[in-house]
Amino acid sequence: MPQRIISLASGVMPEATPLQTVQAAGAAGFDAVGIWIEPAKWTAQTTREVRQAVRDHGLQLLDAEVIWLRPGPANPDHLRAIDIAAEIGAANVLVVSSDPDAAATASKFAALCEYARHMPLRMALEFGAFTDVPDLEAAAAVLEHAAQPNQALLVDALHLQRSGGQAERLERLPAQWFSYAQLCDAPLSGPSATDRAAIRAEAVDGRLCPGAGELPLHGLLKALPPDLPLSVEVRSRQLRDDYPDLVTRAEIVQRATRQWLDEMSRCPA
Repeated sequence: MPQRIISLASGVMPEATPLQTVQAAGAAGFDAVGIWIEPAKWTAQTTREVRQAVRDHGLQLLDAEVIWLRPGPANPDHLRAIDIAAEIGAANVLVVSSDPDAAATASKFAALCEYARHMPLRMALEFGAFTDVPDLEAAAAVLEHAAQPNQALLVDALHLQRSGGQAERLERLPAQWFSYAQLCDAPLSGPSATDRAAIRAEAVDGRLCPGAGELPLHGLLKALPPDLPLSVEVRSRQLRDDYPDLVTRAEIVQRATRQWLDEMSRCPA
């Protein structure tokens, strides 16, 4: 299995500033990092600090999050978030939807893609059972409708499992839809896909490091392009409680992920 780029997802340390997230990723040995953008709090100084820290640590800036589509008119903060992502050199912007109107979601997503088309940015739509793009099939339908050259499908290992998705289905989707994926582990069984509150609670507080759970991660990696970057999305209350120091927490996640990927590379099945 080829060596993959691994990125520290911003959700691993939700209490951190963007600069702290970059510094922790670099100190812990990640190849890349993800940034959480809050347009109302973001300043020109934040942009300068993040860009300099990314350069100083030799990191790639894999993604910025999150644009959350909701019912009603388009939110101008979404365009501001895209502008910020472009300014700091992000490769992808993560998009989710809580708009129950599937046509509206597709239209809004397409508009974001069109806005970012002149930028070196991919707009990555993430599905999850607690959103209104609840599963892989719904996400594929949005992308088929939007049909934008800079669109992407973001697959999260936990969301794929909890929404009843099968990794094999990914192999039948257009290869150009994939820009990166999110990796974590968890127990094989979890909340019902119809219990949105429980699904969301697990997603933000109950994830495990790769190899510490039972998700069919090997099958997922086999179904994804072999060089696809992986954002390690270990959002975990236990991890936050056990490792309050940001660098230590990032090191724990980085080592567990590298070890698991190394083991998988030697696994024939």
